[in-house]
Amino acid sequence: MHTRAKTKTLSELGLTARNAGDVRITGLSVDSRSVKDGHLFCALPGTKVHGAEFIQYAVRMRAGAILTDREGALIAADVLADSGVPLVVAEDPREALAFCAALWFEAQPEIIVAVTGTNGKTSVASFARQLWTEMGAEAVNLGTTGVEGAFTAPLAHTTPEPITLHRMLARLADEGITHAAMEASSHGLAQRRLDGVRLAAAAFTNLSQDHLDYHETFEEYFQAKAGLFGRVLAEDATAVINIDDQYGHRMAGVAEDRGQDVLTIGRDSEAILRILGQRFDATGQECRFEWGGKIHQVRLGLIGGFQAENALVAAGLCIATGADPEETFDSMHALETVRGRMQFAARRENGATVFVDYAHTPEALVTALKAIRPHVLGRLIVVFGAGGDRDKTKRPLMGRAAADYADIAIVTDDNPRSEDPAVIRAEVLAGARRGVGEVSEVADRAEAILRAVDALGAGDTLLIAGKGHETGQIVGDAVLPFDDVEQASVAVAALDGKGV
Repeated sequence: MHTRAKTKTLSELGLTARNAGDVRITGLSVDSRSVKDGHLFCALPGTKVHGAEFIQYAVRMRAGAILTDREGALIAADVLADSGVPLVVAEDPREALAFCAALWFEAQPEIIVAVTGTNGKTSVASFARQLWTEMGAEAVNLGTTGVEGAFTAPLAHTTPEPITLHRMLARLADEGITHAAMEASSHGLAQRRLDGVRLAAAAFTNLSQDHLDYHETFEEYFQAKAGLFGRVLAEDATAVINIDDQYGHRMAGVAEDRGQDVLTIGRDSEAILRILGQRFDATGQECRFEWGGKIHQVRLGLIGGFQAENALVAAGLCIATGADPEETFDSMHALETVRGRMQFAARRENGATVFVDYAHTPEALVTALKAIRPHVLGRLIVVFGAGGDRDKTKRPLMGRAAADYADIAIVTDDNPRSEDPAVIRAEVLAGARRGVGEVSEVADRAEAILRAVDALGAGDTLLIAGKGHETGQIVGDAVLPFDDVEQASVAVAALDGKGV
C-alpha cells in the first residue's frame, strides 16, 4: 500500500504564496463546502461565476491558503486582506491545480494512456483495457462509463476534475492496477484536468461537430483536442493517430512538432498499422491488416466497420506502451463491445435485430448508420432525437443524416432538459424532411421504440441512437429511469408474445 503524507507545504506542491512564507496544507478543495481546516482552496474561473466569490466561505472554514488567478485575487481582495490567508496567484490556476493534485496524491498506475476524439473514446479505452487484461495485466479504463476492469467505481464526468482524478489514480495504484486507459474530453483538456497525469501514450480517433455550445469555434474545438499532444503528452512518448480522419494528418503534425513518436492507423497507404480489408456478417467482421510488412487477419465480434479502427487504435496504444505486437493481435478476438456502443439489444422471432448506439452528433449518426448497413439484408430503421441545452446547429444535420442513411427515420425525444421537446423535434424534423428516407415523429421515446420494433420484418435492423449506455432520460431537472436496451427487449417480448 502506498502511503502519502497527511500534509505538504506549498513549495512541495510547486506553489508560492504572495503574502506569506511556506505554509503546510492539509488537503485540497475546489468546493468551498468541502474545505476543512488547513485546506488549499482552489478558486477557479467558471462559465457563470468565478470561484473567488466563494473565498469568503473558504476563509470561514479556516482554509490554509487560496489558489486563484489575478481576477480572483481582485474579486476577493477585501476578504483576503482582512483574513491574511496565504494567497497563491497563478496565470493559469487550472493548470496549477492539475500539477498540485498530482504532487499531493503522488501515486499513479505505472502505465497510463489517454484517447481523445469526437467519437470512439469509450470504445478505444475499453478495448485497450480488454487487450491488456487478456495479456495478463491488472488494467482499467476510466471515462463515460466510470472506472471498469480490475477495479470498478462510478465517475461523475468523462474526464474528472484534477482532485477527483488524482485521488482515483492514487487509489488504483494502491489497488495494484498497473495499466489505465483514460478518455480525454475536449472540456477536460481545455480545463487542464489531465495536465498532471503521466501519460505513456495518447491516441486520436477523429474530429467532427460537437460541443460547439462550449467551444466558440470548430478551430477552438480542434485546439482543445490537440492540447493532448501539444501540451499534456511528454515529448518522449508515443502518439497513436487515426490518419483516415480528415484531421488525422494535422493532429499527427502536432505530435511530430512536439517530438513524439507517431504510430499511424488507418486504410491510408502511409499508415504504419494499415487496414487492408473487412468482411461483414450478422454478428461481427473479419479484419485484415498489415504491421511491419506482415499480413494479419483477426475475427472481431464487433458490429460496424469503424470498430476495426477503434480496435487497432487500442492495439496501437498497447504496442506503444510495451506490449508484444503478435500477442496484442492474438488477443483481439476476445474484444467485446462497450455498453451502448453498437450494442446488440434484442432479436425478433423473424430474425430482425435491434442495436443501441450512443451516436448523438451528425457525424456519429452517419458513421453508425453507414457502419451497420453492411450487416443488414433488409431495411434499416433508426429511432433518434437531439438533446436539449446543447448545440442547436446539429439538430437539422442529425435529421438529414438519419433520413439519408436509413430507410425509415423516427424522430423522438432524447434528453430535452430545460427545453420544449416539441421545439427540439421540430428542428430535427426540418432537416430530416430534406432527406430521402421515410420520416415520422413519435414524441414518447418508449412508444417510438415500440412502433419501430413492430415495423421490423425479416432481415430488417433497428438502430436506437443517441443515449447508448444511459439509464435515465433528463426532462427538466428530473432524471427519469430509461434504458434503450431494456425498452427494446420489452418491446420485442411484448410483440412476440413472450411476456416480460
